[in-house]
Amino acid sequence: MKNWLLSVGLVGYIGISSLLVFYFPQSVLAFLLFEASLLLIYYAPLPGRTKLSFAGVVLVLLMPLLGVVNGYYLEVAIQVGIFVALALGLNIVVGFVGLLNLGYVAFYAIGAYLWAVFASSQANEFLPGAYFPLAPSWFFVFLLLSIFVGALTGVVLGLPVLRLRGDYLAIVTLGFAEVVRALVNNLDKPINLTNGPKGITPIQRPPLFFQPVLEFFGLKLDAAALYPLYFYFLVLLMVLLVILVTRRLEDSPVGRAWKAIREDELAAAVMGVPVVRMKLLAFAVGASFAAAIGVLFAAKQLFINPESFTFMESIGVLAMVILGGMGSIPGAILGASAVTILNLQLLKGLSLWLNSVRQSGIILSFPLLGSYDLSQIPAQFEPAKYERMVFGLILILMMIFRPQGILPPRQGAGPTGSKEVEGPALSEVEGRSDGPA
Repeated sequence: MKNWLLSVGLVGYIGISSLLVFYFPQSVLAFLLFEASLLLIYYAPLPGRTKLSFAGVVLVLLMPLLGVVNGYYLEVAIQVGIFVALALGLNIVVGFVGLLNLGYVAFYAIGAYLWAVFASSQANEFLPGAYFPLAPSWFFVFLLLSIFVGALTGVVLGLPVLRLRGDYLAIVTLGFAEVVRALVNNLDKPINLTNGPKGITPIQRPPLFFQPVLEFFGLKLDAAALYPLYFYFLVLLMVLLVILVTRRLEDSPVGRAWKAIREDELAAAVMGVPVVRMKLLAFAVGASFAAAIGVLFAAKQLFINPESFTFMESIGVLAMVILGGMGSIPGAILGASAVTILNLQLLKGLSLWLNSVRQSGIILSFPLLGSYDLSQIPAQFEPAKYERMVFGLILILMMIFRPQGILPPRQGAGPTGSKEVEGPALSEVEGRSDGPA
């Protein structure tokens, strides 16, 4: 009976919030209420299959419909999905293994440039006689290729830093990100590989292979209308795959070995965990996620340049993981969603509202104080100008009042309240130790 009432309540809330977005398509508040339905679904004490059904209706059916009403909402959803995948990849290195990585955006850039160079005429600059850009169908080949390239670069970064910890590891990974950004910024001469600061454009998009099927059923839509929906479902599929892989790894002997290294590296090595191998695997898996998302990002944007992959992007993704809860998959999802929505919707929506007030020409009169023309409100008051400051304040408050994050990882039933790591389970990974890193 209780589950039935909760389900009816969720259906009512989702229906009302969806109608509010349909009737008020420009309302940021209405869309925020609709987005909150996913959080309610997560916290609702319902069976897992019921939650998945509700989430499927919201993400697969209602979100695309709302995106047709207002295309900006679909853009927000795509950006949320991209950062969720990035946060989940970084969460493996930072949350599961406890290695502070400040250069995660480098793998994102490698994937983006991998597709951009060969999916545009840029490759003709250094491959004479070749014909580029590649056909759009090559997108899926490069999506798979980026996973291996990302994993390889993750291992290349991991090998020289395995014996570093804490601040030293953070500085080296930061240096790696700056090296990659400097390379793509300067490899326009003597051989023009990346076109330097000018960036690369136009970049091929994946093929609309389902368009003939839609036309067969009488739905004739142009590419401009189809691509936002196409990228939304591509991002959604990639996020689901990343969540599935991350969940399976977390519950596997590999995931338990990662957490053992995070808690006490020396003790993990003594118990038979191959520390070197496990750290390299963590770098490789996280980097492969970022590179694959980079390919999709380049195809979606049609234009990339080095400014798309700055140090602040790495800090932003790291902050998402910290805000949500290091080592927590739901926490990484919530942190990435909250930060992206805050930056793209809430602060920008408040700035737009302030601009509309400024342009309204309203003059307020106050007894004893005189009148004030709202058109004189300074532009410096726009919240969008202070998104870094607002976000920094949120992080400070989180570190003071809830340092474990909004959704910390669930603890096991160990005697100290933390998840116990049994020796036999760890020995499933490897029967011997490679020694402490």
